[in-house]
Amino acid sequence: MSSKTIIEAKNITKHFERKIALSSLSFTIHHGEIVALIGPSGAGKTTLLNTIAGLVPLESGELLIDQNPLPSYRGKLLAKKVGVIRQQFDLIGPLAVMHNVLAGRLAEWGLVKSLISLLVPQEKGLAMEALSRVGLADKSYESTANLSGGEQQRVAMARLLVQNPEIILADEPVASLDPARADDVLAMLVNLVSENRQTLITSLHSVEYARKYFTRIIGIKNGAIFFDLPTEQVTDDLLAELYLLKEKA
Repeated sequence: MSSKTIIEAKNITKHFERKIALSSLSFTIHHGEIVALIGPSGAGKTTLLNTIAGLVPLESGELLIDQNPLPSYRGKLLAKKVGVIRQQFDLIGPLAVMHNVLAGRLAEWGLVKSLISLLVPQEKGLAMEALSRVGLADKSYESTANLSGGEQQRVAMARLLVQNPEIILADEPVASLDPARADDVLAMLVNLVSENRQTLITSLHSVEYARKYFTRIIGIKNGAIFFDLPTEQVTDDLLAELYLLKEKA
């Protein structure tokens, strides 16, 4: 981890109808950090990730990416800064694995080259290198729909390797996987991010995974930051309070 600030949130706020999704959140994340977001369902974790990804507009506050306002990034510039991986994988099942991986280059290529690549894969070597790193080199021309859930999530990781953003946002990336495959995928994701000196922010339901793989944990509750601590300082008492449901009077 370096001392360079890669993300800075200043009192960011978002409502959906009458519900507070984000409530004056402020935090700083440095380049190379491995951060887990935890908290009850509906706490605001996904909204926060979608906001950093530029998918959800803020109502107030400011979000800086590499010291520049988020709205200043568009298209290719945003793709170089931020990449997203989700529990649904966001893959096109009927397409070959190779084509799903090369989708990580779409922002860089533009429409014409992207269409040509569907017929004759462009930058094939780059895709094969990424697939080798996630252990799927032998699956490059298989239909993506035929792969297991864990393999599909590794295809999504290979796509991110091809995109090569500075920041990776992972929204419940292992929620649909069984424990053994979830462990494998998280270990691989954290290892790849560390090797590439990228920044990783991951929302998780599992406190166990947050403690096992991440060096910093941010607890979110009712759209606000409940705690923001190095992993070793997150106590069982804090976690119990984070997930405590408010009793009805």
